[in-house]
Amino acid sequence: MKSSNLQKQPPNMTDYEKEYREFSLQVPERFSFPIDVFDKWENRLALFWTDGSTEIKLTFNELKILSSKGAGAFKNMGINKGDKVLVMLPNIPEWWEIMLGLMRLNAIPIPATTLLTAKDIRYRLSAADIKAIIAADEEAQKIEEAVDMQGHAPILIIINPSVFPLTKGGIEGWCERQGWHNYIKERNKADANTGKRALSDEPSIIYFTSGTTGPPKMVLHTQASYPLAHIITGKYWLDLRPEDIHWNISDTGWAKAAWSSLFGPWNMGATIFSFYKKGKFDPALTIEIMQKYPITTFCGPPTAYRMMAKEISAEKFRFKSLRHFVAAGEPLNKEIINIWKERTGLYIYDGYGQTETVNVLANFRCLSVKPGSMGVPAPGFIVDIVDENGNIVCPDTEGDIAIKIKPKRPVGLFKEYFGNPEATEKTIKGDWYLTGDRAYKDDDGYFWFVARADDIILTSGYRIGPFEIESVLIGHPAVKESAVVASPDEVRGEVVKAFVVLTEAHTPSDALKKELQEFVKKHTTPYKYPRKIEFVEELPKTISGKIKRKELKMREFGR
Repeated sequence: MKSSNLQKQPPNMTDYEKEYREFSLQVPERFSFPIDVFDKWENRLALFWTDGSTEIKLTFNELKILSSKGAGAFKNMGINKGDKVLVMLPNIPEWWEIMLGLMRLNAIPIPATTLLTAKDIRYRLSAADIKAIIAADEEAQKIEEAVDMQGHAPILIIINPSVFPLTKGGIEGWCERQGWHNYIKERNKADANTGKRALSDEPSIIYFTSGTTGPPKMVLHTQASYPLAHIITGKYWLDLRPEDIHWNISDTGWAKAAWSSLFGPWNMGATIFSFYKKGKFDPALTIEIMQKYPITTFCGPPTAYRMMAKEISAEKFRFKSLRHFVAAGEPLNKEIINIWKERTGLYIYDGYGQTETVNVLANFRCLSVKPGSMGVPAPGFIVDIVDENGNIVCPDTEGDIAIKIKPKRPVGLFKEYFGNPEATEKTIKGDWYLTGDRAYKDDDGYFWFVARADDIILTSGYRIGPFEIESVLIGHPAVKESAVVASPDEVRGEVVKAFVVLTEAHTPSDALKKELQEFVKKHTTPYKYPRKIEFVEELPKTISGKIKRKELKMREFGR
């Protein structure tokens, strides 16, 4: 790995202070991601897709033709500018084609995971006035159930991901289902529609995102705030160039796919790599793919890195072409970053942002990495730590992560929670947008995550963030991963409880619980140790790999 010529390339940002000071994202009056960004790259390789046996490689020009015909097909079906379209597909090539096709019409795609239930789909139908649903045939039945329950009749468009290669035309007689349009059939006979530019502040994409309370909110982004502003993500944090092949292991329904599997790479003209596999994350297979294919940059959630570092032997970490690793979704423990550096010679560059933003904080390649930190503000953002009154706090003081929105709102920030002005207003405090995350900033300007605001544990007057305890526990050889939450206690109100998944070489025991408690006392302030430990086979996670601490906490409090 250390002999790779790719590592000798300088990062896209070599002088952070200068770039941060001088950066300005120019927003045109009208903008179209397909026309102004995607189509400009022409004959370069845009998408490298494989399921391990079949490979599909599409240039920007080839995807331009396919997505333009797709846009023509959508137009023929009655989809127009401003129409909201639920896109519920796995990572098959048609997902990228369809996203581009909808953007050409300035329709509003709403990406969704295929794990949605009929109830989830019904909620989205009622909340968003969805004009059409695009889905794989295996999701059709639960969509029909949701439509029947809702009484709303959207346009239904079907794709069969079990037939490959669909993108090359395939056959036309498969997957006929009453009441559904066959996308491939409709696309193949449609005229191309390359699209038109929209006003830069018009809607471009919506994501449903779960809050700490209540039903999911709709995060609305403009043509500028995601498609255009993700150049910040692609250039500085992902450090991409046109010759790169970037692999992001993200479900297409998660906003991270927009970050790292769509707008970020294609803003830089890089190739997006995708490996299609059903089922749970497989750390051994992921390592094999990194070794087999000419991937140069990789993005994964902390869960994936923890599993690879804890389950795969050190001698397996030999990569011919990989030069840059990044992580996002939740903080990555410094212990895992150090293990990765020892094995590969490369750091994992942790980054931070939300569905509501592009990349906001990151460890950048031109700066020294502080393992375990969230990094420093990305160009285009003024970020700080504020107290309950919106005042900036001193270094090393815990507070809310806040993004400056006055006098100038950063381009890479969402427009609003669609249809929910109250929720939008709650995020604003004075001149700041509050992310809902707690952290502190050190004297060098690096940010350090503490917890989501509602994950803080209050015990005997102390405030404890779960991430610190989890980071200590992951350093013990018996711990594969853990989740720390508050648990009720008659005397202290709350105490720290750790749910622990063990490595294969260890088995649960009272002696091991005691050993882990003493280990935490030794490596952090003693009062923070977990007074309760429960060994579990696995932790509840979102599709994006985030641990569902809220679910564990509610279980503890009997809710």
